[in-house]
Amino acid sequence: MTADPFAPHPTHPPHTSAGAAAATTDLSKVYGSGDTRVVALDRVSIAFGEGEFTAIMGPSGCGKSTLMHCAAGLDSFSSGSARIGTTELGTLDDQQLTRLRRDRIGFVFQAFNLLPTLTALENITLPLTIAGRRPDRQWLDRVVAMVGLAQRLDHRPGQLSGGQQQRVAVARALVSRPSIVFGDEPTGNLDSRSGAEVLGFLRDSVRELGQTVVMVTHDPVAAGYADRVVFLSDGRLVDEMSRPTPDRVLDRMKEFDTRSRTS
Repeated sequence: MTADPFAPHPTHPPHTSAGAAAATTDLSKVYGSGDTRVVALDRVSIAFGEGEFTAIMGPSGCGKSTLMHCAAGLDSFSSGSARIGTTELGTLDDQQLTRLRRDRIGFVFQAFNLLPTLTALENITLPLTIAGRRPDRQWLDRVVAMVGLAQRLDHRPGQLSGGQQQRVAVARALVSRPSIVFGDEPTGNLDSRSGAEVLGFLRDSVRELGQTVVMVTHDPVAAGYADRVVFLSDGRLVDEMSRPTPDRVLDRMKEFDTRSRTS
């Protein structure tokens, strides 16, 4: 009998939530009811280890962005649990969730989400300004140096290239020393060279700063920068891959395409 190609790989046991920067247990997200009921996430249990770069991949509509949004406290879930460290998101009210996202989570989205009237430096430090906190100058200088923005801090977004604007967004996500950084297609609006630079900065933040990064992507090249790739299909976690390469990830994604055409 042919083995199911979408069964979890035996050499990659599931990560446990012990020591995880974020984790979910039996996490489900359901939209609608009756004939319009859609299961976006179906009992997903996953842990994102501290100091690890994880990419989330899968076919369009598989639930990867929904998983990230629920795990990051940006969206509610129907059942199960989601935690940042040991904090259970389902027990927090809106104000507490807002404070947790501000203080413990960094975000990098496909859209740069920079304020056009602020300089690069002001955009980077905006989360701290909103929280009424002063930046740690030594940490700020280290982050700015890592993303190569030292000569662009007084420029406004309109004076920066797309790649430079996304570097500002990366620095903004890192400046508060968050427990975890979530990226949703962070290189989707960039050319290949600028995208490679941004991915390199995210990878360096893990290796040099000990950051935890979770990134949703459809790009096998982007996934190749991660330490681990997890694959979703129809709202379920179906496989994961350690030490990914673009070719290995692409081959895995082709299996999804083959299965969808034959099912």
